[in-house]
Amino acid sequence: MKKKNAVISLVLFLIALAGLGYVALMGIGPTKTGSAENIKQGLDLAGGVSITYQVVGEEEPSADDMNDTIYKLQKRVEGYSTEAQVYQEGTDRINIEIPGVSDANEILQELGQPGSLYFISATDDAGNYNYSIVGIDENGKYVYALNKTIDELLADGSIKVDGTMVAAANAAQTTDNSALQQNQYVVELNFTDEGTQAFAEATQRAFDKGETLAIYYDGELVSVPTVSTVITGGQAQISGMRDIEEARNLASTIRIGGLKLELEEMRSNVVGAQLGSDAINTSLKAAVIGFALVCIFMIAVYFLPGLASALALVMYVILTLLVLNGFNITLTLPGIAGIILSIGMAVDANVIIFARIREELATGKTVSSSIKIGFNKATSAIVDGNVTTLIAAIVLVIKGSGTVKGFAQTLMIGILLSMFTAMVVTRVLLVALHGLGLSNEKIYGVAKERKPINFLSRKAVFFAISLVLIVGGFVVMGINKSSTGDALNYSMEFKGGTSTTVTFNEDMSIEELDAQVVPLLEDITGDGYVQTQKVSGTTEVIIKTRTLTVEEREEMGAVLSENFGVGEDSIQSETISATISGEMKADAVIAVVIATICMLLYIWIRFKDIRFATSAVLALVHDVLVVLAFYAVSKTSIGNTFIACMLTIVGYSINATIVIFDRIRENLKEMPKKTELSEIVNASITQTLSRSINTSFTTFIMVAVLYVLGVTSIREFALPLIVGIVCGAYSSVCITGALWYVMKTKLKGKKAN
Repeated sequence: MKKKNAVISLVLFLIALAGLGYVALMGIGPTKTGSAENIKQGLDLAGGVSITYQVVGEEEPSADDMNDTIYKLQKRVEGYSTEAQVYQEGTDRINIEIPGVSDANEILQELGQPGSLYFISATDDAGNYNYSIVGIDENGKYVYALNKTIDELLADGSIKVDGTMVAAANAAQTTDNSALQQNQYVVELNFTDEGTQAFAEATQRAFDKGETLAIYYDGELVSVPTVSTVITGGQAQISGMRDIEEARNLASTIRIGGLKLELEEMRSNVVGAQLGSDAINTSLKAAVIGFALVCIFMIAVYFLPGLASALALVMYVILTLLVLNGFNITLTLPGIAGIILSIGMAVDANVIIFARIREELATGKTVSSSIKIGFNKATSAIVDGNVTTLIAAIVLVIKGSGTVKGFAQTLMIGILLSMFTAMVVTRVLLVALHGLGLSNEKIYGVAKERKPINFLSRKAVFFAISLVLIVGGFVVMGINKSSTGDALNYSMEFKGGTSTTVTFNEDMSIEELDAQVVPLLEDITGDGYVQTQKVSGTTEVIIKTRTLTVEEREEMGAVLSENFGVGEDSIQSETISATISGEMKADAVIAVVIATICMLLYIWIRFKDIRFATSAVLALVHDVLVVLAFYAVSKTSIGNTFIACMLTIVGYSINATIVIFDRIRENLKEMPKKTELSEIVNASITQTLSRSINTSFTTFIMVAVLYVLGVTSIREFALPLIVGIVCGAYSSVCITGALWYVMKTKLKGKKAN
């Protein structure tokens, strides 16, 4: 690149960096559009709305009906935020917590009032009318009322379709077939397989008799459309809406009416953040310190290319903040931890590139040629590693729910932006710096020839170590199971717990609660996982803990009374269910299984050898099981962050494995054909060793700082990640290549050349 063009490139980059950085920090206009402070925050950071519904009816609902209703509500509220939570409270109440909003009435209006939904035939088998016109409303539309009770209509077969059979309901605008081509506002329905058949029978009956088919919801007939044709395809339209708003309201009514239970609002509150400003500030401080240490490390190890990567990392962080804002993604404290972690992982692509550049310089090529060839040779490893993880993230977004989906969205952003900044931004900067005359190979570094290390000779030892760690983990889980009833230390997100609402005599801040109240409760529960939430506009505080015994509840009351003067009538406790339901767990498992299969297929196709794919997946499983063993031994609490931690390790593990496999694939083509396969594998692992060590170290720095400075919940996320990073480095260097070698040489029954 000519010097003039190099100067222009650097000036444009600095202008872009300054401009985007200003938007990310300060925003644009009076609303500060684009600023980091406008990123939607979760319940733990900013609070939100808490709504409690009561099941209508005297009989206690069944566990199956409650679980079904909770799962469907969870899917529904994810439209507001992937971090929204739905869980059972007591035996017949359901609590919904939606972060990032402050108007409970608005949410209640948009969400709708859950109730029973039925499609009712106009007449019964005897020809008696099931409903009649009782008046005309202000818009000139007929008002109908039932002539029988719902129980009677269900008994005589007049109701063949109910809301549980509706898969989807959406408002739409169509054009009629008249000469005027007027707009019509309709609600489009999609039925389940069961609903498709039932609706076909109901419309056949109405069509044969020339009757209507009424839609009954929550005590009234909301629509009575005429059936003009038999509908057998599982899709239908309800027409006659005045405007799109009426259509949307009816669509919302039908969607919420698909619940098995009829619910009524019991209470709604605006709740404050679960964590105080100190927790956020320490996490941000960890991010700044960790980022600075990573940049210093990159410059110290890679010289001028390290400086380019540091500038590219600054751009990466800024772009991440802007994209989170632009796509309205809810950010939680684990999400912040994930972003901090991704900074360390974003270094990986740069490390691969710089190692390649140094290798080319060692062969005597010019700096300019080495930069070009280095980027070209690193591309396959970077693309394959990131695309493999991206496939997993896409599957998790589509099939996952709750925190799994939220984490996957953040993961996708990190993958795409890290690839862009490494392969585009870093390249532009390096070429521009070289164009300014910085062409001495000493400031780029030259790879030293390293004698291949015979890793394969120790493969039996490595396999034995891994086997002991994994089997040991299962043994400890068995011991835990026999002594405590649970193999792992499940938090309230997985097991449920106790929600205690306490009305204090004075308004206490979250910081005061953390300093004065939480330690006392931790002494009672023997567990460091205690959540506190303030109810806005009151002195009420919601305290969530593991399930408390009667004695522990009494002890909590005594402690609160003795230390804060809280009376017995100011303390109310309820048992709450897990916020991660069985269906959500099943969704997560299915998503991970599908993602693993997709990754296996991609690696198989790209490397044209099923043994590469199988070895990669086995190494992935190895890392997950070792970290799981750590959870069992250390009794670290397993909550929402556990899912994010495991998914991070999966992505980290597969990425490290791909780098080594890419080098083996390359060496199989370039090294002499008579070279022993074991020599090729050992050489490949040795050649990528600096990448494995340096990437693991930079990621370790970020997570270690997070652990040292973070609050309890962040430490419980960071510590297993540290174990996962160390394990990932170990498996990529010591296990993956050996696994592939064993499969390559043993499965065919003969030694490969």
